[in-house]
Amino acid sequence: MATLYVQNVPDELYDALRNQAKQHGKSIAAEVVTLLKETIPTAQELRARRAFLRRVDRLQSGRPLRAGPWPSTEEMLREDRSR
Repeated sequence: MATLYVQNVPDELYDALRNQAKQHGKSIAAEVVTLLKETIPTAQELRARRAFLRRVDRLQSGRPLRAGPWPSTEEMLREDRSR
C-alpha cells in the first residue's frame, strides 16, 4: 500500500479535517483515506459508471413509454381535470 505525504496544508483546512475525523471517530489519516475513496473514482469505478450510462442510453432509446392500449399520464390528467 502506498504512503502519501501532504505538505503546506492550510491551518484552517487542517482544523476542519481534524474536527471531521473526531466527529467520525477516526484518525486524521483514516478520514483522509475515506474522503479520497468517496471523491476520487478508481479505474473500476469509471468503467462501472460508463457501463451504467450505456445501459441508461439503451433504455432511453428503446420503446416509447406508451406501450399498449392505456392512455398516457398526460391524457389521464387531462381527463381527470375535465370532470
